[in-house]
Amino acid sequence: MPLMMSEEGFENDESDYHTLPRARVTRRRRGLEWFVCGGWRLLCTSCCDWLINICRRKRELKARTVWLGCPEKCEEKHPRNSIKNQKYNIFTFIPGVLYEQFKFFLNLYFLVVSCSQFVPALKIGYLYTYWAPLGFVLAVTIMREAIDEFRRFQRDKEVNSQLYSKLTVRGKVQVKSSDIQVGDLIIVEKNQRIPSDMVFLRTSEKAGSCFIRTDQLDGETDWKLKVAVSCTQRLPALGDLFSISAYVYAQKPQLDIHSFEGTFTREDSEPPIHESLSIENTLWAGTVVASGTVIGVVIYTGKETRSVMNTSNPKNKVGLLDLELNHLTKALFVALVALSVVMVTLQGFVGSWCRNLFRFLLLFSYIIPISLRVNLDMGKAAYGWMIMKDESIPGTVVRTSTIPEELGRLVYLLTDKTGTLTQNEMVFKRLHLGTVSYGADTMDEIQNHLMNPCPQAPSQASGNSASSAPPRKAQSSAPKVRKSVRSRVHEAVKAIALCHNVSPVYEPRAGVGGEAERTEADQDFSDGNRTYQAASPDEVALVQWTESVGLTLVSRDLASMQLRTPSGQIQTYSVLQMFPFTSESKRMGVIVRDESTAEITFYMKGADVAMSTIVQYNDWLEEECGNMAREGLRTLVVAKRALTEEQYQDFESRYSQAKLSLHDRALKVAAVIESLEREMELLCLTGVEDQLQADVRPTLEMLRNAGIKIWMLTGDKLETATCIAKSSHLVSRTQDIHVFRPVTTRGEAHLELNAFRRKHDCALVIPGDSLEVCLKYYEHELAELACQCPAVVCCRCSPTQKARVVKLLQRHTGRRTCAVGDGGNDVSMIQAADCGIGIEGKEGRQASLAADFSITQFRHIGRLLMVHGRSSYKRSAALGQFVMHRGLIISTMQAVFSSVFYFASVPLYQGFLMVGYATIYTMFPVFSLVLDQDVKPEMAMLYPELYKDLTK
Repeated sequence: MPLMMSEEGFENDESDYHTLPRARVTRRRRGLEWFVCGGWRLLCTSCCDWLINICRRKRELKARTVWLGCPEKCEEKHPRNSIKNQKYNIFTFIPGVLYEQFKFFLNLYFLVVSCSQFVPALKIGYLYTYWAPLGFVLAVTIMREAIDEFRRFQRDKEVNSQLYSKLTVRGKVQVKSSDIQVGDLIIVEKNQRIPSDMVFLRTSEKAGSCFIRTDQLDGETDWKLKVAVSCTQRLPALGDLFSISAYVYAQKPQLDIHSFEGTFTREDSEPPIHESLSIENTLWAGTVVASGTVIGVVIYTGKETRSVMNTSNPKNKVGLLDLELNHLTKALFVALVALSVVMVTLQGFVGSWCRNLFRFLLLFSYIIPISLRVNLDMGKAAYGWMIMKDESIPGTVVRTSTIPEELGRLVYLLTDKTGTLTQNEMVFKRLHLGTVSYGADTMDEIQNHLMNPCPQAPSQASGNSASSAPPRKAQSSAPKVRKSVRSRVHEAVKAIALCHNVSPVYEPRAGVGGEAERTEADQDFSDGNRTYQAASPDEVALVQWTESVGLTLVSRDLASMQLRTPSGQIQTYSVLQMFPFTSESKRMGVIVRDESTAEITFYMKGADVAMSTIVQYNDWLEEECGNMAREGLRTLVVAKRALTEEQYQDFESRYSQAKLSLHDRALKVAAVIESLEREMELLCLTGVEDQLQADVRPTLEMLRNAGIKIWMLTGDKLETATCIAKSSHLVSRTQDIHVFRPVTTRGEAHLELNAFRRKHDCALVIPGDSLEVCLKYYEHELAELACQCPAVVCCRCSPTQKARVVKLLQRHTGRRTCAVGDGGNDVSMIQAADCGIGIEGKEGRQASLAADFSITQFRHIGRLLMVHGRSSYKRSAALGQFVMHRGLIISTMQAVFSSVFYFASVPLYQGFLMVGYATIYTMFPVFSLVLDQDVKPEMAMLYPELYKDLTK
C-alpha cells in the first residue's frame, strides 16, 4: 500500500510540483524523505514476506492423484522418504550447542568474566584461572552432545539404507528406503517394515488379504487385517500392473491414523472401474507385514506419512532444579553488583571508579561459582550410575543424565494402558446364560454339554418356521420354544465361535522356500502350530476359549470359516456379510450360512449399552452386566436372529445400494444394518479380563499416597479403558465415573462441561474426539475441571493428542509431568513430558529408546521415584546450597581484605590457589553430599508420604 501511495503522489510532472500549495509541497517532501529512508526496508520486508508465502505454499498439504508405477506424473513435488532424528547438522552443531549452554545466565556470566581478562586494565589473575573451568564444562558438554548426535545419525542411516524391491516395467530393482517416491510400486516381504504410506494393491495370499503389525504406530499388539484392491488383486500376473491405466486419488495427508478416504480408478476398461478406498486398504509406514508378501503404490512419503506427522520433534529437557538455580544465580549477581557498588562508594569514587567497579565485580565473582555446574553435572552422573546399578530394578537404563532430580518432583503421571498397565493378554472368565452362570471352575460342565449331541427339535423348529412361515411369525414363534440348558450352551458357544474377526494362522514347515513358492501342502495344520490373530485381544480370548471347551476354529478366509466339533466333525459356514466393530456402533456382526442345512443366521455381539435395546426383553442383562463390571471384567452381549432366504436377499440388495451411495454413505449403510437389529434373541453374556502387569495395583496406590495424580491415556476403546481403570484400582470401586459423551460442536461441549462441573469427586473418562473439541473451544475450563478429578482416563487418543494433554497440564498447572509408555505411539507423549519413562516390552523398544529412563516393568516406577528420585533431588539441592556457601566464604574474605587495605581492588589469592579452592581442594567434602541418605530405601517405599513434601 505505501508504494502505491508514493506512485500516486508522484504522478504529476515537475512543473505541477512547483505550482502546488506549500502544505502539499511539505507532504511531497516528507513522502520523498520516507521513500528514501524507509523504502528499502519496506522492499526487503515485502520480499521476505513473498519468500515466506512461497515456502508456505510449497509446504501446504494437498490431495493428490497418484498413477500406478509412474512417479514422473506427479504434479506436486513431494518430500524425500527419509527419516531424520538429528538435532543439528554439520554447520549448526557448534552454534547450537553453545547456544544451549550460554542461554543460562550462569554460563553467560562466566563467559563475560573470562573474556574481560583479555583487557589489561581489568586483568586480576592468570587467564587459566577463569578459562580452565569454563573450557572444561564446555568440552564435556560438546563431547557428550557429539556422541549422542553421532548415534542418532547412525540409527537414521540404518533405517534410510534398508533395501526394498521396486516393481518396474523391466522387472524388480532394489532401492533404498530414502529413494522411494510417490507413485512407486513397492514389494514388501513378510516381517519387513513398510517404508512409506501405501495403498494395498496385491498380495501373495489367496484370500486377497494380509495381516500387519501396528504396535509401533498405535500401540496395539494385535494384528490388523488389510484387504487388497479387488481390481488389481484379480490381475493374472504381477507385471499386469503396468499393462493397465489406473490411478489412486488420495486425500491430503493428515494426522488421523484410523481413517482414510480415497478412490481407485481404472480408465482403460469399459466402463471405467471405480472402487472406494478406506482404512482397510492402506498400509501405513512403520507397520510390519505379518503374513504373505504385499505390493502397494506409495501415496505419502517422508514428513507426510502418518507416523512422522504423529511424532513431535524432541526437545532439550531442562530440569526444574536447573531453572531454579538459574534464578538464584541472577539473585546472587544482584548481590554481587550491590557489594561492588558499596565498595566503590566507600572508596569515594576516586580515580577511574568505573574500572574499579568492574574489578570488584571480578574479585567477588566467586559469589557465583562456576564449579556449581561442574559439581551438579558430576552429581547427576553419579545418580544415573546408582540407578543403573540398583539390583532391585534390574535392566533400568538412564538415557538422559541431566534430569534425575525431576524424578523427585513429579505431580502428574500420565501412563499408557496397553502393555504398560496391562499385559495385553485377555483371559475368558465367565459365561452367563440368564439362569445359569459358568466361571473358571465350572468350564468342564460346558465341555460335557458339547460332548453330548444337542437335541435338534428346538433349533429345527425355529429353522423350519423361519423357512416356511412369514418373517414376523418366524420371529414370534422362536422364543416360545423352551430350550434346555444343553441346547442353550450349544447355541451360545457356536455363536461365540462364529461372530468375530479372528483368523487362524499356521506357520510353514521348515525348509520351505519363499512366500510365492509356498502351497497348502507346505502348511502344518496341526493344533500345536495354530495361532489366532485379530484386531482385538478379547476376540482372540473368546475363540481360544471355544477351542478349550471343544469347538475349534480351524480355517477362515474372507468368504468362509470352518469349525471342528468335539467329535472331530468339520462344520463349514459361508460368510455372507461382515459388519466390523466401530467406536460409534459399539458392536459387530456377521451373517453366515450353514453349508449342511442352508440356514442363514445373523449373529451380533457388542457392549451392553448398545445391545440392550436390540435384544428381546429380559430381566437379567442389566443386573449381570453391572456385577461383571464391578469385578473389572469387560462384558460382551451375544445375540442372534434367523433369516429366511427372502429376508437376506432383500437386505443384500438394500445394503449394496447403500454402499454405492456417494452422499451420506455411512449413515445409509448404518440404517440398512439397523433394519436387521430388531428383536434379536439374547444368547449369553461373556466376561473377559485383561491381565494386569505384576504389582500394578500396589504401585498405583503408592503413587497416589505420594501425592501423584495419575492419568491414563490410551488409544483403546472406551469400554476397555474403563474396565482397566477399575480393575487396576486407578478408579476405586466406590468412586463415580463420568463418561464424557461424544460432542462435535461448541454448544454441545459447553453443555457437557456444565454437566460435569456439577459432579464432585468423580473420575473422568473422555474420548479423543470429544477431547479435541474441548481443547479447541474450552481448553482452560477442561484443564481446570480435569485437574480436580482424582483420576482421568482419555481413550481413543492419537499420539499427537497424548502429547497435547501433557502440554496442557504443563501450561495450566506449572507442575512437573511424567509420561510412561512402551509403544511407538507413546514417543510423542514421552518426549513432551518433563520426564519420560519407557518400558521395554512386547511393543518393541521405540519408546524405551526415546525415553529419558528405560525400565523393564511398570512396578519399578515406585522405587525409581520414591527412592532414587527423592534422593537425587534432596542431594542436588543440598549440594547446590553448599557450593554457593563455599563461594560466599571466599568472597567474604576478599571483601574484608579490601576493606582493611583502603578498599583496594587487589585479589587476596592468586593463581592456582583460587582454582584449586573452587575445585579439587574442597571438592570431596562437598561432593560427598551425593552419597547422603536421610532415610533408608525401605522406609521411603513404606512411607510414600515422604515424597509428597518435595512437591510443595
